[in-house]
Amino acid sequence: MTQIEESIEVAVPVTTAYNQWTQFEDFPQFMEGVERIEQRGPTLTHWVTKTGGVRREFDAVITEQIPDERVAWTTVAGEVRQAGVVTFHRLTPERTKVMVQFDHDPDGVVDTVGDKLGFVRRQTKGDLERFKSFIESRGLETGQWRGRV
Repeated sequence: MTQIEESIEVAVPVTTAYNQWTQFEDFPQFMEGVERIEQRGPTLTHWVTKTGGVRREFDAVITEQIPDERVAWTTVAGEVRQAGVVTFHRLTPERTKVMVQFDHDPDGVVDTVGDKLGFVRRQTKGDLERFKSFIESRGLETGQWRGRV
């Protein structure tokens, strides 16, 4: 099991950053390797990813969601095993720190080698940088879900 922790500061209010993060179907616009996410219910998502030439499908459930503070998840079905949390920290009225923390359990030789070479950590850092560009260039979120779990 590998623990990943990465963060980035974005030049948008905490509500804007949080609201965008709840728009899971938009993740392919800034997450490398994510082909598609389907929101199948208030807390259930279905993911299709392709990384290192390996295509995977899995379901993830939101285990905790507090508006403007955190979104926690765990995988529940499929080939990927991980659990984590994204937290949102108000730095100023117009700046937010977004922190991603998750445990990743590599599956098979390709995952294990990629994990040992730091691929997952670099991909997470790159995804956060692309999220920063995405949300800062827009200035506002594409939607929102303010429910609590």
